[in-house]
Amino acid sequence: MQKRIVILGGGESGTGTAVLAAKQGFDVFLSDKSKLKDKYKAELQALNIPYEEEQHTEEKILNADEVVKSPGIPPTSALIVKLKEKNIPVIGELEFAARYTNAKMICITGTNGKTTTTLLTYHLFKNAGLNVGLGGNVGKSFARQVANENHDYYVLEVSSFQLDDMYTFKADVAILTNITPDHLDRYNYELQNYVNSKFRILQNMDSQCAFIFNADDALTAQEMTKRKFAMRCIPFTLKETLPKGFDEGACTQGEEFNIHINQNKLTMKITDLALKGKHNLQNSMAGGIAACLFDLRKETIRESLENFENVEHRLEFVSKVNGVTFINDSKATNINSTWFALESM
Repeated sequence: MQKRIVILGGGESGTGTAVLAAKQGFDVFLSDKSKLKDKYKAELQALNIPYEEEQHTEEKILNADEVVKSPGIPPTSALIVKLKEKNIPVIGELEFAARYTNAKMICITGTNGKTTTTLLTYHLFKNAGLNVGLGGNVGKSFARQVANENHDYYVLEVSSFQLDDMYTFKADVAILTNITPDHLDRYNYELQNYVNSKFRILQNMDSQCAFIFNADDALTAQEMTKRKFAMRCIPFTLKETLPKGFDEGACTQGEEFNIHINQNKLTMKITDLALKGKHNLQNSMAGGIAACLFDLRKETIRESLENFENVEHRLEFVSKVNGVTFINDSKATNINSTWFALESM
């Protein structure tokens, strides 16, 4: 008998999941409490995938073998509670899609800097000529790419909400940019719950995997003293020496920074980086470490770090009027983002 997969949420993530589930031969149904975009409706209709919009019909949902939900739907919502009471597994898109690819996963999370670091890491791998996909919280749906494309690597931006719906998923390389209080309404206003969510990126990782972390971040450093790690842990720091006990990682030296990985050393002038500011130096270090772990050529890494163009609305130069420079940083959606932006000027 066909396994029934119900997808809650019909945006890029949900529609991509429906495409993959249909390709894998499941009985698929998609339900969205809001109105679907025309392009997604057309796609579902072309594949004969049944769907509903502006409602959740419980009898069509509570008969699922498994539910893939949008990360925006909180676990406390009445429908999710009912599904769990019936012992119907509720997972996220990344958990579902990862079952159908053997690609290497480079996953980036953190309160600030994760989008920039994800795009930069993707840029590094793409420039090196690798067959790489960009997904997660940015770009095309990961599930859609697994269905229609055949990448050897995926660089995924992963939010805490997405991590909460991941169970067997395994990152080959995980990057944690930093942790500062955010989304606490979703975590019962308990900071530790949010920290635990971010550290879920490490679940299922083993000695063949690597965890790249910000040694200058207080909450990350504090949490690391409480845990045991099966994977290789690699710090990056703005200080001139690596933290005690580490002989691999990235640190500064005057006007340069160094990355030591696999007994190789990459040195680069900080002023040559495309991304300016201390927080962006950390983002560049993190992406550079990931590139070095996969033995990308040093020249390619340097070139990519020099010519990267950041996402729109993130420290984006607008114009200079009467000697005043105007910068669009409308992607700064919390206090820390704004602080980092100001600090980089």
